[in-house]
Amino acid sequence: MDSLLPLAVFAFVSSITPGPNNIMLTSSGIRFGFAKCIPHMLGVVFGFGVILALCAVGIGSLIIAMPVLHTLLKTLGSTYLVYLAWQLRSMAFSRSDEDDARPMSFIGAALFQFANPKAWVMAVTGASAFLPTMQPVWFAIAVFCLLFSVINLPCLSVWAATGAMLRHYLTQAKWQRLFCAIMIALTLYSALAIWS
Repeated sequence: MDSLLPLAVFAFVSSITPGPNNIMLTSSGIRFGFAKCIPHMLGVVFGFGVILALCAVGIGSLIIAMPVLHTLLKTLGSTYLVYLAWQLRSMAFSRSDEDDARPMSFIGAALFQFANPKAWVMAVTGASAFLPTMQPVWFAIAVFCLLFSVINLPCLSVWAATGAMLRHYLTQAKWQRLFCAIMIALTLYSALAIWS
């Protein structure tokens, strides 16, 4: 039980800091509002929970250790982020445009986690450094995944809620363009940071 507090702190810090999921949720909150982001958030938590479980049983370390797979993950993740930045360049916040656009689905968000290098690094680091030493092992893995997921969801919610709050202030074209430029820069930075 002594390892749960450090795990909780690690889960909070790694979940609340900027990353691909948080940037996408902020953008989605602006475009669609908080309620429509819920499937996206739950998909992130579910997909990341699966990665946590895989890393807890040692598969994540194997994937990260294999240069070909690690490079493939980085390539998929950064390619998706560049695509997202391209989509953000023409992001519009007017209500009329929302009929055609849709927020990321539960399944899409869950699957994105497997191409998200930050998710793999968080999970491998958490499993190798903070996996509870409880018996039986399956119980320790369950506690690890559950604690991380319980902390992860509110952190994701903060980013989506921030986007939803900003939505009301981004009604003028000049503020929309400024915000889009900032989000594009952050998204491209995330794509480049994957390779550092």
